[in-house]
Amino acid sequence: MLRLDDLTVFVSTADQGSLSAAARILAISPAMASASLKRLEAELQLRLFARTTRSLRLTDEGEHYLRHAREALRLLREGHETLMQGKETLTGTLKISLSSDVGRNVLLPWLDKFQAQYPGISYQMSVSDRLADMARQPVDLAIRYGKLEDSSLVAMPITADNRRVLVASPDYVRQHGRLNALEDLRRHNCLRFALDEVIYDRWTFAPQEGETSMVQVSGNRCTDDSDLVRRWAVAGLGIAYKSRLDVTADLKAGRLQVLLPEIAGEEVPLNLVCIHRSQVTPIVIQLRDFLRAQVEQM
Repeated sequence: MLRLDDLTVFVSTADQGSLSAAARILAISPAMASASLKRLEAELQLRLFARTTRSLRLTDEGEHYLRHAREALRLLREGHETLMQGKETLTGTLKISLSSDVGRNVLLPWLDKFQAQYPGISYQMSVSDRLADMARQPVDLAIRYGKLEDSSLVAMPITADNRRVLVASPDYVRQHGRLNALEDLRRHNCLRFALDEVIYDRWTFAPQEGETSMVQVSGNRCTDDSDLVRRWAVAGLGIAYKSRLDVTADLKAGRLQVLLPEIAGEEVPLNLVCIHRSQVTPIVIQLRDFLRAQVEQM
């Protein structure tokens, strides 16, 4: 494998016309410089320099390869400068509102990775399932599920084709049996979510034979924290109707399994939302693209 330091020694030696001069400029010993050139020639299976006790000159192969080596070093240098400029440019504080489950278990690790890539960015985060009033609260952006009711907001999709899935733990399925149809939900313990004192106990599914399917469910547990619904399901306490994005890790680990996979669940797109286009800054655009890439890797 070609080494960057070997290419650097080669180009510097060609420029200086002397191995010892190149070694002085690069602050390495002549022996290290000589070993670097030999390693490069062995890797390329080419003789780059014609050496005598008094002179050092490029061979025809060396002259030809020198152009490629210079270009490679130039591109690498430009790439590094571009990256560093990006890190210097992307600075500032992002005030972000996140919903509970996807926020804690999916987005927070991704936001940690984003901050490690751009250390000039700092966060102020609010994690709650209650919708932020972006006009009144000090929030730059929100990352939320669902279609926007307020058309004045700017929504940038992170994943548009996300849907809800019926999930339960393997233990729950062993104890209570599988679902054969949506109507079977009526005899199961369904883990319900509440928001602003409204209990979501009518679970809606994609149209079947031209009509949207809706099932009235009931159960012995209800909460206004969506992460708690997922935790109850993992603990084997009932059936949950969750965004697939929320439970992807649980499905992969076998903690949960999808019930009635042939029935498409309700659409729940995940959006990055700003109150005004002026807030769609380079930082926000970079964050949107970063989050999209993370979703694609799931």
